[in-house]
Amino acid sequence: MLSTGEVLNTYFLDTRCMLLEIAATLDRLDRAAEDGSDETPGGDPRLAKIYQSLAALAEKETTPDRAERLLNLFSDLD
Repeated sequence: MLSTGEVLNTYFLDTRCMLLEIAATLDRLDRAAEDGSDETPGGDPRLAKIYQSLAALAEKETTPDRAERLLNLFSDLD
């Protein structure tokens, strides 16, 4: 098993990249909604799932089953 430092050394850059990609996607959604050409996707269940997953990841005190909880959250998509 890796130590905390080893996990950060190994995965920090990849994680940072994924988080930046999420931020860029949310920025694109905001810009698309501002331009008025599309209806606002606020009621889209996919977007709601994204925000629910981000809230779950932001919980500082949680159990080490985040990936499983997110898989369950997204498996409910129709």
